[in-house]
Amino acid sequence: MSAFDVGVGPRRPRLIALAALALAMLAALVFGQKSFAGEPGDVTSGALVMRARGGDAVVEAVRLGTDIDMTVSGLTVRTRVTQAFRNNTDHWVEAVYVYPLPEDGGVDTLKMVVGNKVIVGEIKQKAQAQAIYEAAKAQGVKASLVEQGRPNMFTNSVANVGPGETVLVQIEYQAPVSVSGGDYSLRAPLVVAPRYTSPGAAPAPDALAPIVDPRVRGKINPVSITVHLRAGFPLAAVSSATHALEVRDERGGKKISLAAGEVPADRDFVLTWRAKPMAAPAVGLFHEKVAGADYVLAQLTPPITMRAAPPAPRDIVFVIDNSGSMGGESMRQAKASLAYGLAHLKAGDRFNVVRFDDSLTVLFPKVVAADAAHVARAQRFVASLDADGGTEMVPAMAAALADDHAGDAGRVRQVVFLTDGAIGDEQGLFDTISASRGRSRVFMVGIGSAPNTYLMSRAAELGRGTFTHIGSTDAVEDAMRALFDKLENPVATNLTATFEGTQADLAPAVLPDLYRGEPVTVAARVGAMKGTLRISGVIDGKPWETRISLKDAEAGKGISKLWARRKITDAEVARSLGQISEDAADARVLELGLEHQLVTSQTSLVAVDKTPSRPAGTPLARADLPLNLPAGWDFDVLFGGARHPGADGQADAEPGEQAGGLDLPQTATDGPMLVTIGLSLLALGGLMGAGGWMLAGRRKAA
Repeated sequence: MSAFDVGVGPRRPRLIALAALALAMLAALVFGQKSFAGEPGDVTSGALVMRARGGDAVVEAVRLGTDIDMTVSGLTVRTRVTQAFRNNTDHWVEAVYVYPLPEDGGVDTLKMVVGNKVIVGEIKQKAQAQAIYEAAKAQGVKASLVEQGRPNMFTNSVANVGPGETVLVQIEYQAPVSVSGGDYSLRAPLVVAPRYTSPGAAPAPDALAPIVDPRVRGKINPVSITVHLRAGFPLAAVSSATHALEVRDERGGKKISLAAGEVPADRDFVLTWRAKPMAAPAVGLFHEKVAGADYVLAQLTPPITMRAAPPAPRDIVFVIDNSGSMGGESMRQAKASLAYGLAHLKAGDRFNVVRFDDSLTVLFPKVVAADAAHVARAQRFVASLDADGGTEMVPAMAAALADDHAGDAGRVRQVVFLTDGAIGDEQGLFDTISASRGRSRVFMVGIGSAPNTYLMSRAAELGRGTFTHIGSTDAVEDAMRALFDKLENPVATNLTATFEGTQADLAPAVLPDLYRGEPVTVAARVGAMKGTLRISGVIDGKPWETRISLKDAEAGKGISKLWARRKITDAEVARSLGQISEDAADARVLELGLEHQLVTSQTSLVAVDKTPSRPAGTPLARADLPLNLPAGWDFDVLFGGARHPGADGQADAEPGEQAGGLDLPQTATDGPMLVTIGLSLLALGGLMGAGGWMLAGRRKAA
């Protein structure tokens, strides 16, 4: 969330006035004013409006719709995101929006359809791509620019969309399939959550995306999703904890779509599948050859043996985020999760609880015995919490990692951190973990419909723990049970991967600790497809080892992209740990981005139409596309409205009825004709397979 959420609540009276002023300014932009001078008569309440440069003209934001097509091939998923822009005004506009993508995904393709032309993007060094885009924008030609703001947050800009015009923009990315405890899953992030910025810090560009109040505007940004699931083994179940599904058989696997057809982009989409008993694949080893180089991806789950002795006693520090972004459903999930954790402490454990918003409370001076009295006090403390204020996560992490028993090798120290991760200073959190983790393991629990998975995953990696997502209150018990199963069971440590018989460049550089049901995943660029991959470590105090022959590898897709994306992460982690300089990390990222044609912090995708379209001298207005508030977030708590109940037991204020339903985009001049033309152009150019560009055909005509 933005910095102005700091101070919401009666204990910060001076900041309320500043917050009110900021909110008034935001409301003028996001929700429009009927008395706004120069406003066209067709701009409706709830629309984002922007003034044209150098004039008084007001422009309603370009409307947006999204179609996502995903193909799962074993351990990888290829995703194509198609988005439609319709300029419903009499002005030339530049559409700018932020878009979330998986933090471990590699964006490598950009296509733009304008009229009867398909323009294909190119990867360029970031500054060069920006210069090309700005020059095209100034010259009045259509152009699109995809930039990475964070590893899981991208900005797409489309310049010179003419009055009444529709432009289709498509990006593609490669990502790994997640595996844990026998469950395979993918996540398609759909909504950008507001990010908190500490007072005095400059907000990142993606923190400034306008958010609509669903009670005023209704839901916007409709999305349709199709998944072609080719798991490589017979399926026992396919499910989604976030969306209702329609599942059909198709050649090679299953075709999965949303039961509702279209839904508002207000929560991430998560799909999970499981193999039939006895049908789960053995060690997975896949091979891809790209530009003369061989790449392999291996995934296996080490056996977990029965313990010969009881587990070591633990010191567990629970951290709960009760800042304003956690209002509503997220706060209920977090409190239920922490209550579950407290109830399942064991005899011999010690614990503490840390609460934070823009202030901090440590319940006990140090970890205390998990006896009935201490647990009961902690449960009462958690039950009284209310969501309010800013999100100062770094001091809370530092407090949780402070270890009064650093030399106690007989106990396991664990930090369970519950948050939505809605902060802008992610690097500050990473630096804190790197400097202070000591013997602690950090387990991140992502709360809500759209958690910051990049922050969660990286923090867990640096803290040698795991990341767990809880997307609904109904999922709390199952997710926390699985997490405590990991906390209580043997850990595979000191894992190493080596290739024998060939040279190899491995990613990740250092294998993490593993917990029950979690696989080892290794990607590598190898000198030749010969020799073996050897993975070894210690499980429950005993040596463990397995070997995989490279000649047994099956054909795979996208492995080179996943390897490069992981090497980029390695460079960023090395920078966080102080192992290499910032300049050295940037140089590595740039080299990998250019070689493997990926959007990174140092590279961008730019596509430019060579034909001028905006007449010289005609003003260009910028239209920042508004976003939904993530499902379950409370608009009033986040932006300074009514307070929610806490220890005083006051009842929730009844929210106003949501105005309107799904705000369908006006994305077609003649919708079916536009889609037919787009499909024909793409088929003739050989630029994409069947199944895409169906977005506009499902929209109502302008």
